[in-house]
Amino acid sequence: MASFSAVMAGFIAVAGSYAGPMVVVLQAATAAHLSAELTASWVGSIAIASGVTRIVLSVATRQPVVVAWSVPGAALLLTALGRYPYSDALGAYVVAAAAALVLGAPGWFGKIMEAVPQPVVAAVLAGVLLPFVLKASSAVVEAPVVGGGLVLAFLLGRRYLPRYAVLAALAAGALLAAATGAVRMPSLTWDFSGPVWTTPTFGLPAVVGISVPLLVVTMAGQNAPGLAMMRQLGYDAGHRTMIGGASLAWLLSAPFGAHGINLAAITAGICAGREAHEDPARRYIAGVSCGAFYILFGLFSTTAVALVAAVPGALLTSLAGVALLAATQGAIVDALGRHGGGGRATPHAAEAAMVTLAVTASGVSALGIVAPFWGLVAGTVAYAALGMFRRQRPRSAPR
Repeated sequence: MASFSAVMAGFIAVAGSYAGPMVVVLQAATAAHLSAELTASWVGSIAIASGVTRIVLSVATRQPVVVAWSVPGAALLLTALGRYPYSDALGAYVVAAAAALVLGAPGWFGKIMEAVPQPVVAAVLAGVLLPFVLKASSAVVEAPVVGGGLVLAFLLGRRYLPRYAVLAALAAGALLAAATGAVRMPSLTWDFSGPVWTTPTFGLPAVVGISVPLLVVTMAGQNAPGLAMMRQLGYDAGHRTMIGGASLAWLLSAPFGAHGINLAAITAGICAGREAHEDPARRYIAGVSCGAFYILFGLFSTTAVALVAAVPGALLTSLAGVALLAATQGAIVDALGRHGGGGRATPHAAEAAMVTLAVTASGVSALGIVAPFWGLVAGTVAYAALGMFRRQRPRSAPR
């Protein structure tokens, strides 16, 4: 039986996706001078492909498998998409998706991630999530009544109704936003705006300029933190199943404009966390719910974007911060406090994790590659350098 909290967790995850990451997609479409039809097809294809994949994988595994579109990939396309014919760009998406499928389905990418020290992987996840939690503080300062009231409702909910803490926060924020006149009434047109097929063409410049960097940022910036989030929350549906399924969905939806379908970390923290349901075995309903809302929003993408744009930014920012608080806490604890035996981190593991966390949370982007990748690199190098030739201290003899 579906629970209300799990269904609402799915809705909150979708609303958050449309409020933030979708804006990057729309900016990239504007920069590339795409028509309204092609823009709607892009938005609709990534939403529908994500939704269908979430439902299929969540039902098949009975785990809240959370799939979304590549946010760093959309950021990459802000400057890259307009340089090539649109059909060549879609061909580049197909090539990147096929490469992701080859890496993910046989398990090669999962094995690469397993070779990375676990404190480093956990710290990458913490670095991805932490900025969203920190932004909640700015939202409270920006809108003390809406943001502050939402956070207070969440804290009271955590004390008295833990399962419904995020729902209490959402209800309080919505009421306060309406009472203060912060909600803007959008002009809505209920037009069906589903995906439109465009036959891909394959030009070498687009493959080099889009496929290669898009593959790197999607795998390192999205799939790696997504895997880490699932494991940190106690789920293991199998990296081959999850990444293979997401990559297949990307490959099938690329001709409609989908630039990247991958595992999600941010929305996974909402759908797979304890706020979705106290029983981990029941949280897969949140994944199914989120998928259903994604499909609905994707079919009417223009209307969905307008509706979310009417909600105060401070409300959505504060809501994301409190919804991701538990997942961020868990990632930090895993990075700094559960390694080296006895539940404590070895000194070099903790230091490497801090290096990873700092680089990832900084948002630095060098050579067009996103911060999570550089966090993985910096943390792995630090872990090796700090642990090289280090000897275990002999245990003292019992007295």
